[in-house]
Amino acid sequence: KGQLLFALDPAIAGADLREAQAMSEVSRTALGRANKLGSRSLISQAEIDRLEADASVMNARAASARTRLAKTQIRAPFAGSIGLREVSVGEFVNVGQDLVTLVRLDPIEVDFSLPETRLAQVEVGQTIEIGFDAYRERRFAGEVVAIDPVIDPDSRSAKIRARIANPDGLLRPGLSARLRLEVGEERSALLLPEQALLQEGETRFVYTIVDGKAKKSVVETGLRLPGEVEIVSGLKAGDQVITAGQAKPMMHDGAGVNVLPTGDADPQAVDAAAGVERSGPAAAKPE
Repeated sequence: KGQLLFALDPAIAGADLREAQAMSEVSRTALGRANKLGSRSLISQAEIDRLEADASVMNARAASARTRLAKTQIRAPFAGSIGLREVSVGEFVNVGQDLVTLVRLDPIEVDFSLPETRLAQVEVGQTIEIGFDAYRERRFAGEVVAIDPVIDPDSRSAKIRARIANPDGLLRPGLSARLRLEVGEERSALLLPEQALLQEGETRFVYTIVDGKAKKSVVETGLRLPGEVEIVSGLKAGDQVITAGQAKPMMHDGAGVNVLPTGDADPQAVDAAAGVERSGPAAAKPE
């Protein structure tokens, strides 16, 4: 922190400062002379007030010029590591142009999302375990430091930020992370293939098969696993759910469907499975 990173050409800013300081000194001298004359009633109070105002203006200009000169030196606002510089010595730069990236590596933060149904089980200070593709054999410990109060209207999830100690600098910004956050244990859950889930606005639904016809069932989702999603409400174990072809234009509530043997290349339907057991897929297509 405070280390000099770049120095811009200070010639113009330095000249402006010297001019402002000279004008400030002239104003200060004139004000001092006026005060002496005023004590002998040889000058009006109005003239003294005007000179005091002029002196204040010149002091402000000098302070402004001093600030502009200081800004020709760009110093690190915090301790960290810099990347590759994006400009060369002698190059002209513009306001707002990136010169170099400064990153604080210790600690480092990781952002992830959690479904709204699980937010009540998460709090600041909760521990997490994080793995990275770059270090497959290692696990890093961290803790939750912030929970976004705003829910994403599309994913119905909230962003969460965790912090990880990184004293050796192994972790870098942008790494892909896999994390484990303990939010409680469920002995059984209703899981569906992710592709079975459809959405209209903020409403999530699936098509089930009832008496040979498609039935639109609105559902509430929970946790997501690779390729699978938890159904909190709207289905029960044993329901047959169409997992492919349900997004086609001809699919609608009440459409007749044929259930085909497993292994067919046509759209499929599977039984909603409770716990970790999953039934084998059955194929289905609109009549």
